[in-house]
Parts: sequence; C-alpha cells; structure tokens
Amino acid sequence: MRHFCEINLSWMLQTLYDYFWWERLWLPVNLTWADLEDRDGRIYAKASDLYITLPMALLFLIVRYLFELYIATPLAALLNIKAKARLRAPPNPTLEHFYLTSGKQPKQVEVELLSRKSGLSGRQVERWFRRRRNQDRPSLLKKFREASWRFTFYLVAFIAGMAVIVDKPWFYDLKKVWEGYPIQSIIPSQYWYYMIELSFYWSLLFSVASDVKRKDFKEQIIHHVATIILISFSWFANYIRAGTLIMAVHDASDYLLESAKMFNYAGWKNTCNNIFIVFAVVFIITRLVILPFWILHCTTVYPLELYPAFFGYYFFNSMMGVLQLLHIFWAYLILRMACKFLTGKVVEDERSDREETESSEGEEATAGGGAKSRLLANGHPLLNNNHHKND
Repeated sequence: MRHFCEINLSWMLQTLYDYFWWERLWLPVNLTWADLEDRDGRIYAKASDLYITLPMALLFLIVRYLFELYIATPLAALLNIKAKARLRAPPNPTLEHFYLTSGKQPKQVEVELLSRKSGLSGRQVERWFRRRRNQDRPSLLKKFREASWRFTFYLVAFIAGMAVIVDKPWFYDLKKVWEGYPIQSIIPSQYWYYMIELSFYWSLLFSVASDVKRKDFKEQIIHHVATIILISFSWFANYIRAGTLIMAVHDASDYLLESAKMFNYAGWKNTCNNIFIVFAVVFIITRLVILPFWILHCTTVYPLELYPAFFGYYFFNSMMGVLQLLHIFWAYLILRMACKFLTGKVVEDERSDREETESSEGEEATAGGGAKSRLLANGHPLLNNNHHKND
C-alpha cells in the first residue's frame, strides 16, 4: 500500500511538472524547449539559472548589513543624524499582553478596564501606551541607513542597466525586441543584470518584516511579489530584451527618491525639495509615459505581428498591468504632494516614507532635541516651504 501511494504521488508530481512546463504555456505555437537548447556557442536562458538568486539574495542581506554598519552609519554621523533616546514604557505584563494581542491604541472603554486590572490611573495607562508605541517607532538613523542602501543599489543598477542596453539595436527600435523571438541567445551582461536585479528584490522581500513599515506597505509587498514573478517569467519565456528595458525604466527614478529621503533626514530641506521635484518629473515620464506608451505597446502589439497570442503573452502583460496600476497609485500620491508644495502647505511623503506612528505628546526625549528633530520624526515631511539655510 505504501509503495502504491509513493508511485501515485510520484505520478501526480510528474504530471504537474509536465503541465507547468508545457510549451504552449511558455512559448508560441510550433516551438518547443528543444529550440532553446544551447548550440553553436549560443547560450539560451534556462529556468535552472534562477536558482542562484536565492543564495545571492542572502549575500545581499549580508552586504547590506555591512554597508549600513560601516558606510551608512559613519555618513549619518557626519550629517549629525542620531538615534533618539526614548523613554521606555515600564514593564507591565497586563498592558504588554494587550499591546501585543489586542491593539496598540486602546479605546476609552479598554483604557478604563486596563486601569482596573493594572492598578494604574487612566492617564498612566495612556502614557504607557504612548511610550510603548514610541519604542516600536523606527529611528531616524535606521531610516537613513535603509535609504542609503537603496539609493546605492538603485543608482548602480541604473548605470549598469543602461550600460547593458544602450548599445543594443532594440534600445532605439523596439520592434527589434522581438526580432527572431524566441530564438534569442543571451550574453553575460544580460545574465548578470537579471540575476542581480532578481536577487535584490528577493532580499527586499526577505527583509520587509524588519524594515521600516510605511503607509504603502501592502502595495510594496504586491510590487515586490509582482516584480519577482515578472522577472522570473520573462527569463523562462525568453522575454529578456523587453525585461532589461523594463528594469532600466524602473531604476531610473528610484535612486532620486532615496537620495531625497537621505537629505530630508539630514535636515537639508532645500536640497531635498529640489531633488524631489526632479524625481517627480522623472517618475511621471518613465512610469506614466515611457512604460505604458512605449514599453507596454511593445509587449502587447508587436508580438502579435509575429505569432498568435499564447498564455505567456497574456500572463506577462497582465503582470505588467498590475505594476502599471501601482505606478498610477504612487503617481497620485506624488502629484498630491506636489499640489501641497505649490500651495505652500507642509508636505509629507505620501508615497513611501510615512510610518504608522503615534503622537508622543512630549513623552520622548530626543538625543539632539529641538523642533527640527521632532518634525523629522513625526510625519516625516519630505518637502516643506520653510526655507532654512542648510545648503
């Protein structure tokens, strides 16, 4: 009986494997995986190539740790960015259990109940929860180190990506993206561009629980997962030429946002504002103009001139559609910030740098002290119209 079950399980797994790699899902009609086998010195993308991205993702986490410790932290010290010394909530098992299991902001009825259980006054309970929430808030130093790491990667990735594609004919003529598809061999620069980008997004997904939690946390998770699926699928289906263009378009603006955050945390408001304006322009042009009207047009229209639509065609463009919807969502937040900036209002980073924080009402002592430290810590304005002498 046991032997029969093992045979049956093996048969089921083999059947699933065969269906998953069925050529009609991944390749146009009349083509098979045999057409993409290495021959005559030409190398083609293989699914097994992507196994290396998981250990590379772990390597990225190690490199990130060392970067933040030995490069970002000293840089923060030079810019006088320091971690806050917050008042800690005194140990209280009753309140701690409620905080961890029921919520960080108890209602008035719950405050009164906790007051009776803990022997504290209602005001003392509220103060305890404010201090406890402040303990969980990320420090300015932590946010600066994260932004520094992402800025460094996105800048290097954008430069490297442009170096990979700028001399290719399909960079200037998008119809050449599909010339000879899918019998398109890869070169080492494309291979490493793909492996490094995919490894980095795996590392972002692995570290998301420990990173600063932002207002668009759920959208970021969706973005990371969609990006990983899209990069992996484009490798499987040999959509590599289109994939390199898409990755370069995405990297074009991200390093600008991260650098704006870095200057914001350092208190260089004018520099931050100017970089943000450049970022907003680049983001709108690359994500709402180039991506939908050039790249998406290239991936939806041109392939149909060569072969009938197949599952891979629909799947790839569906994932691109998900990313485009996220870009529209972020563009809305960016434009809302720009409107506030132009009307002279205090502007917060609507897109990705506003944490879920609670007002401390004077319950925390800052290492640097002063209104500027509190302003940067509460709400994290990326832009404001107060002109300080900072650069």
